[in-house]
Amino acid sequence: MSSQNTIIKEAQFSPKIKTYILLAVAFFCTISLIGIPFLIVWLLGLGQYVGRRYYENINCRLTNKHLEFKKGVFFKVEKTIPLENIQDITFIENPFLNYLDLRILKIETAGHSNPGGSDMKLIGIMDTQGFKQAVLDQREVLLSNSKPDNKGYQGVEKTNLLLENIRDLLEIIKDKS
Repeated sequence: MSSQNTIIKEAQFSPKIKTYILLAVAFFCTISLIGIPFLIVWLLGLGQYVGRRYYENINCRLTNKHLEFKKGVFFKVEKTIPLENIQDITFIENPFLNYLDLRILKIETAGHSNPGGSDMKLIGIMDTQGFKQAVLDQREVLLSNSKPDNKGYQGVEKTNLLLENIRDLLEIIKDKS
């Protein structure tokens, strides 16, 4: 992950995420007939191993310009989302997550490539509301510092003046016809 950016907040993940992974996969194996033989292997130790490895490898931190996220057990994924591209942060709770005292934060960006999905799903962050607020606050700071300068406004004024002149010329031509 980038060393140039200042780390503002690093997310702490709940160890209960290991139980969540174990139970979620066990549930899906149970409802699918093909998964029932795999369920035995999953519950006898593979599930605990995968949950532990996932918990050890998950990392999310907020920098002054980006939200950086790493996860994975066998295949590692690393995502960096610029804060100015974040469009929506959704906070998700359900009875199963509440039982484990976990929350999900879904982060969607402008023009994300996964329609109907999210660009980042953070499960099990401790103090989810605080982390969400820190992301929103830093995004606001970043956007307020990058407002266009006067040169941009002058360019818009020149364009508007040119368009007005074109309109006036078109009206003169229309009147002569």
